Amino acid sequence: MYDVAIIGAGVTGASIARELSRYNLKVIILERENDVSCGTSKANSAIIHAGYDAKENTLMARFNLEGNPMFDNICNELDVPFKRTGSLVIAFDEEQLSHLQILYQRGLNNNIKGMKIISEDELKAKEPAINRNVKGALFASTAGIIDPMLLTISLMESAVINGADYLLNFEVQSIEKQENIFRITGPGKIIEASWIINAAGVYADKVHNMISKPEFKILPRRGQYFLLDKTEGKIVNSVLFPCPGKMGKGTLVTPTVHGNLILGPSSDNLEDPEDLATTEKMLNLARSGAIKLVPSINTGRSIRNFAGMRAVSDTGDFFIKEADDTPRFIDVSGIKSPGLTAAPAIAVYVIELLKDKGLNLKKRTNFNPFVKRNIFMELPSAEQKHLLKRNPLYGRIICRCENITEGDILDSIHRPVGAKTLDGVKRRCRPGMGRCQGGFCSPLVQEILARELNVPVKDIVLEKKHSYILTNKTK
Repeated sequence: MYDVAIIGAGVTGASIARELSRYNLKVIILERENDVSCGTSKANSAIIHAGYDAKENTLMARFNLEGNPMFDNICNELDVPFKRTGSLVIAFDEEQLSHLQILYQRGLNNNIKGMKIISEDELKAKEPAINRNVKGALFASTAGIIDPMLLTISLMESAVINGADYLLNFEVQSIEKQENIFRITGPGKIIEASWIINAAGVYADKVHNMISKPEFKILPRRGQYFLLDKTEGKIVNSVLFPCPGKMGKGTLVTPTVHGNLILGPSSDNLEDPEDLATTEKMLNLARSGAIKLVPSINTGRSIRNFAGMRAVSDTGDFFIKEADDTPRFIDVSGIKSPGLTAAPAIAVYVIELLKDKGLNLKKRTNFNPFVKRNIFMELPSAEQKHLLKRNPLYGRIICRCENITEGDILDSIHRPVGAKTLDGVKRRCRPGMGRCQGGFCSPLVQEILARELNVPVKDIVLEKKHSYILTNKTK
């Protein structure tokens, strides 16, 4: 019997789990996939937004404002890479320059600091590769870039270190309530909890409707991206946006914290939240939008195309509240951009909401806020020598593109929320993230996973439960 069950192990659910683990509560996180951070949290633009874009007096505006300054401390505690690069919204004509004034004023209304409209010359000095036809830009100094997958994983690790439980491959099939106890049925198991937090992303409306009358609908919106090789990573210094349109912020160009370059996303509304295919049409739109901003970008140096699904609510805002007809069932849904930025502030708000609704919260005296991780080749030589003495496998390079050792991979498997899949290892320590996209290291990582998990190598999957890589020997 749990005090709180959280449905969904994306960045929102993980942030809430970590906040709840500060209290003397029994908490469990339920995730339908084979790992955490498998939905929108792994496939997005990896940006911490400044907050000028969200409409005034919305939850998006409020939690963007409150969440942005929290990342310096959170990323320090969780050992997650984060850089405040600043962002630029680019104007190409007088009409767009006028729109920058609207965004600037909205930012002021949202209490966003560190903004200014810069001239064409200032913009070209900041970004030498920018299109020569630009007229000016809105600069926001507080915007930044992050590793969203590692953030989500580290939030989950922090929650687990501090006493939370989690279940993977647990797709919620039904929810019943008897008096004040929820019974959540999944494959072969029933979880009982006094409270439910519905952070199920693109499935949040379906989960809600299992126990309550419909209050909102999630409209899946797919975005497609290019990830470019590190040879392209220094073309720009900041996050570059075009002036936004009806479908979102448009195709952006941004460096990553690991030295690559991301272009995208495109935007198309779909019925099927599982449809993560990339298409020539939408990738061409993303490419043309990016090249309009930075003409010298070479998409021939793309090492990966991918798609992510955004959970757009038909309410037009984040939907965070107790269900009208189901006490103790809290929806945290419609968390699209700036959801990543807002996640830590949403978590704090949800804690206060739970408290107001009657959950007894008593702080733990032994909460440990820190999660530590190392990549061997990034450590000072003295620490490398110490690790090598403890485990010589830190001296065996497995991924040549990213300089990842077998010791790094072992650590990713045996951590508090350890990797069990090929992509799970990839998200935690980056083998397969480089130029060859796992062409060299993937078979080695599969062998290591099989050895450490004590299973046949053909049982190791790419990511989803049945995404098998090997079936049988051919010779």
